[in-house]
Amino acid sequence: MSVSVHAEKLSYAYDGLQVLNHVSFTVRRGEFFIVIGPNGSGKTTLMRIIAGLLHPDKGDLSINEQPIHKYKRKSLARQIAFVPQQMPTDFPFIVSDVVLFGRAPHMGTFGLESRGDVAFADQAMAFTEVGHLAKRRIDQLSGGECQRVFIARAICQNPDIIVLDEPTASLDIAHQLRIMDMMEKMKREKNATVIMVSHDVNLAAMYADTLLLLNRGEIVKHGHPGEVLTYETLESVYGCTLLVDENPLGRFPRVTPVPGRYLKEELARQ
Repeated sequence: MSVSVHAEKLSYAYDGLQVLNHVSFTVRRGEFFIVIGPNGSGKTTLMRIIAGLLHPDKGDLSINEQPIHKYKRKSLARQIAFVPQQMPTDFPFIVSDVVLFGRAPHMGTFGLESRGDVAFADQAMAFTEVGHLAKRRIDQLSGGECQRVFIARAICQNPDIIVLDEPTASLDIAHQLRIMDMMEKMKREKNATVIMVSHDVNLAAMYADTLLLLNRGEIVKHGHPGEVLTYETLESVYGCTLLVDENPLGRFPRVTPVPGRYLKEELARQ
């Protein structure tokens, strides 16, 4: 299986504050790769480096087995689509135009879309089930609808790799599952590599082929969800009491946080 992303000892600092420190990993083609970890652990910075929006202070990064610095901006955009945690929605563009922006890396000098580009946009909207919103303005949509539109724009780039920074944040359970199912469908039907940040360790456990657990800019564990999501590891990283058992839906872990009142009751019984 070919390699989509290879990172070797990536380091990055903001104003002297070390955010990533010697981070190394490999993501294979067609893998669903999810990065988890506490706030401030460097997850968003890592996504921005993979997307080519930040340059690491140290270390090497290859995309589809070519060093990232050898790509020009447009050619890199044909390889990777990035969906940040927050996108501006206070502009009056209609949904079909927003999605069509994803074809920009494939357009010619004058940036004029072809019939093929429009067809790609239509396919992306159908894939994300937002075709019925095509003529609606982006500032008139709900949070879940907006997120699917921006994912449609990323799909419209026709990338090998799609990178998403917390795409399910602030969404209700139904919309979270819809986004995760959509990414799994991307992997299965288009053989796309999906790299995602998630704060929900249970969603990550259910969908990820591989998990990367970051804390304070360093890798704590990297592997199958069952290897990463142990109570010893999670309690040491998140600093709270957790129960970890097998999810009744399948052979992957389920993580349950333990409220403080139950701990007090247990201590009182002792």
